[in-house]
Amino acid sequence: MNDIESTAGQPDRAEITEYNDPNAPWNQARDDEGSIATWNDDVIKEFRENSGKVGGAYAGGDLILLTTTGAKSGKRHTTPLGPLYRDTTMYVSSFVDDRYPAWWHNIKANPQITIELRDKTYQATGKVLEAEAYDEFAAWVLTENPLLADFQSKIDRPIPLVVLTLDGES
Repeated sequence: MNDIESTAGQPDRAEITEYNDPNAPWNQARDDEGSIATWNDDVIKEFRENSGKVGGAYAGGDLILLTTTGAKSGKRHTTPLGPLYRDTTMYVSSFVDDRYPAWWHNIKANPQITIELRDKTYQATGKVLEAEAYDEFAAWVLTENPLLADFQSKIDRPIPLVVLTLDGES
């Protein structure tokens, strides 16, 4: 398997077909304020200790660690995300329903990112899709990904779509 081939769909992974599925990672592990920020810390630690493998809600699926530079703060921020693929093109989206995620704004301001994939770290470039590029890609995504299509039907703004290009291993 090359570095960007998906392992999604392995037998130990529960199939999530709707945005509101209670087994979906984004519908779990909230603290008293409804935040998953501290939950990400545990996922990041487990990812790094186990060459990119994690258990719990993400067991059996692909996961990357995306590190961006804050658009306002200039600080580095790391977020675990499930990469998606269109052929060999890696992309990410989000199930945050009331706003675009911070990593989207960060990539829009500074597309130079770091991606940790399995046991390797890559310098990479993120491209926030907009205008015609967004329209074409979104049409494909909403046809091919029923989970994102279901989510899109529940929100009033376009889902975020960001293409990630690995520049080289660091």
